[in-house]
Amino acid sequence: MRKISRSQITGMNFHYLHYPLETFLDAMVRFQFEKIELWGAAPHFYVEDLSLSDVKRIKREIEHRDLHIVCFTPEQCMYPINLAAKEEEIRKRSLHYFRKSLDASAELGAPMLLVTAGWGYRNENREEAWKRASESLQQLAMEAEKQGILLALEPLSTVESNLVTDLPTLRNMLAEVRSPALKGMFDTIPLAMLGEEMDAYFEQLKEDLIHIHFIDGNPGGHLAWGDGALPVERYMHTLERHGYKGALTLEFTSMQYVVEPDRAIEQSLRFLQPYLE
Repeated sequence: MRKISRSQITGMNFHYLHYPLETFLDAMVRFQFEKIELWGAAPHFYVEDLSLSDVKRIKREIEHRDLHIVCFTPEQCMYPINLAAKEEEIRKRSLHYFRKSLDASAELGAPMLLVTAGWGYRNENREEAWKRASESLQQLAMEAEKQGILLALEPLSTVESNLVTDLPTLRNMLAEVRSPALKGMFDTIPLAMLGEEMDAYFEQLKEDLIHIHFIDGNPGGHLAWGDGALPVERYMHTLERHGYKGALTLEFTSMQYVVEPDRAIEQSLRFLQPYLE
């Protein structure tokens, strides 16, 4: 059976947020990564603060190190961004933010932009919030089609959202928007917290599954591999069985890693090494 390639393991800068972006990029070279997923937030890459010349400069820093961006992921959970917002001004701002993120993706040469559906108030009609999210994603998908960029729609945990939170709701949103630019992805943490199986995503989404956030947990936590209890061997066998060739991003969002971020990378690579070719 084909093993997962080491080049599929993708670094992400979230847990380097207390260091300059260049520190993260240098670490990626030192740990022999080929691909990165760029988290778009201050102080590293917040689109609302950047000029075109800033984006070009950062792109040069990345290219200088022979790194390739597989996905641009603008921060959208901690910042006031919500594509399903009931308040018109918040939704307008969110659409503007993602349009700027699409422009940044194009300039960076990133083939994917990660998006989430947002959330509705827990005490309002869920269908109204769903409709707002769907309309927003339709608008973004039209823009993405023009720019040749794929939107990777990520289900959030049920604490973060009440809209797209699992495989059934992800499939429903993809079917409703019906755009070749909108595809699906998953994160191992919400998947594990709901007791979902990777196999189902591959079997039901097929070619519409384009990206994976691959981290350990208990089952929550977004932890370095080895700090949680997720079934890595079973996950790897599933990825191999389905011939997955996309990115597996190490998205460590637990603040326990921000002081010594290299240690989370080093530990995870050592833990995953037996399963890689």
